[in-house]
Amino acid sequence: MATAFALKSLPTPQTDLAACREMLCCGSRSFYLASFLLPAPLRTSACCLYAFCRAADDAVDEGDEPLAALATLMRRLDAVYAGEPEDHSVDRALALIVVQHRLPRELLDALLEGFSWDASGRRYQTLSEVLDYSARVAGAVGILMSLLMGVRSPNALARAADLGAAMQLTNIARDVGEDARAGRLYLPLDWLREAGIDGEAFLARPEKNSAIASVTRRLVEEANTLYERADSGIAELPRNCRRGIYAARLLYAEIGNRLGELEFDSVSQRAIVGKSNKAALLLKTHAANTLSTRYLSAPLLPESAFLIEAVSAVDAESTGADNKHLKAFASSFYHRVLWMLDLFEAQDQRRGKTSSP
Repeated sequence: MATAFALKSLPTPQTDLAACREMLCCGSRSFYLASFLLPAPLRTSACCLYAFCRAADDAVDEGDEPLAALATLMRRLDAVYAGEPEDHSVDRALALIVVQHRLPRELLDALLEGFSWDASGRRYQTLSEVLDYSARVAGAVGILMSLLMGVRSPNALARAADLGAAMQLTNIARDVGEDARAGRLYLPLDWLREAGIDGEAFLARPEKNSAIASVTRRLVEEANTLYERADSGIAELPRNCRRGIYAARLLYAEIGNRLGELEFDSVSQRAIVGKSNKAALLLKTHAANTLSTRYLSAPLLPESAFLIEAVSAVDAESTGADNKHLKAFASSFYHRVLWMLDLFEAQDQRRGKTSSP
């Protein structure tokens, strides 16, 4: 489906980006930590993107009427892509980067579709169906991040989708018990049956045992395969972006390693990567510039193919004087906003010298 980009008026004040940055700080500690290894322009764009994703997730997950929240989010996206974002900081910030980086609407639609599956309590019969879900709630974000870095090669985007899927599988493996106690089940039902586990019985009484641990282990192994493939995509990123993305990859993969140390029990306890471990992992990010590209041309996950096709469609139509005019306008405005964010960061650093962390 063709995606049209327009920009009529984006009165984005300083407070919009400050609000986005605050959501990033509070919403995902691992992502926030890794983001400091990204160059300032990308860090700012990532804040804008993440803030909308976070706001959308919270609106669906924490509200009393998730389907109504999804309808509202779709309307807000309509306004963003019409160049007339609604009166929300994250919407105005998103509208800016949509034009600047030619972000396909289909990727954000996919994200909301994944949230709708959460809202409906959808179950997944096979690993492929879990990957369908992962492509929407995480693979789409991985591709969006690549676009923010100026990377649009189908092979590199396929590896970005791998990384997003790997992170989502890690999340699922880590949260088996927490999800079950909330009435949610993301593990492949056929894997549960193979392990002799009745899914509904497990939800009614989630308990740790060797059977559920074996299913969790399988999921971590699948994630590790995808992490290895994703490394080839990280090697294709701009040099000044690699360490930040590799940091996020290492931090998430370490959750799986921690699960292994806990004998894959994520029912009675939660795998946590401590501060000292995170610091040690960040020291390893220099290896991002020596990653192999041996899996760069590996077949893409079939479940992620529609995401990459959406980028190709946008690239095919993003020509002409009007588009160049919009990009020039957005670029000028964008760099002014970056200057303002850098000023805020400098102020925060000064305040930090007189306050405890």
